[in-house]
Amino acid sequence: MAARITTQQKILNAAEALFARDGFEQTSLRQITHEAGVNLASVNYHFGSKKALIQAVIARYLSVFMPALEEQLNEAEAQKDLKTQALFERFKLPLAKLTQINKRGPDTFLRLLGFAYSEIQGHLRKYTQQEYGNVLQHLLQLLKRTNPHLDEQQMFWRLHFVLGSVVFAQVSGQALIEIAQAEFNQQIGAQDVIDQLIPFVSGGLENS
Repeated sequence: MAARITTQQKILNAAEALFARDGFEQTSLRQITHEAGVNLASVNYHFGSKKALIQAVIARYLSVFMPALEEQLNEAEAQKDLKTQALFERFKLPLAKLTQINKRGPDTFLRLLGFAYSEIQGHLRKYTQQEYGNVLQHLLQLLKRTNPHLDEQQMFWRLHFVLGSVVFAQVSGQALIEIAQAEFNQQIGAQDVIDQLIPFVSGGLENS
């Protein structure tokens, strides 16, 4: 017998699908309640606000991704000759674990991150810092270790350009897959796009 989906889960599932498709700003609570088949009072009762709902959607992914990433960072720290690309390769396993949430978990998560970045959802940055600031600091420390030639300002700009490249690759992922098939007869998927992206962003960060 299938487990009964709670009202809270219905709201989260509907919000996640709409946010990943249309973004946070373009998705209204009315659309979410219609998709979930609930009333607005249910959203207010379970989440209190749209910002809190957005954070709850992201939290489902971060609760799986961040602990897995921390494990990978701990392993990377033990490497004597750690390089930037090897460090970025450590993101693959945590992303793959998101299929535990749903089969398109990695793609959905990256799309949500893309909208969070492009739409300047400051509350999400604050939430992530509060909950997982130790993991982010660990990552930054390792990036500084692999790139000692970069000062604080250079690291700031390059990390944001790296993030911008990741956002572009995700938002344009399907188009890139179709172009690769049409131009080079390549049968690739989202993971293949990530495989192509990692050497690019690694080189962009390291280049002096």
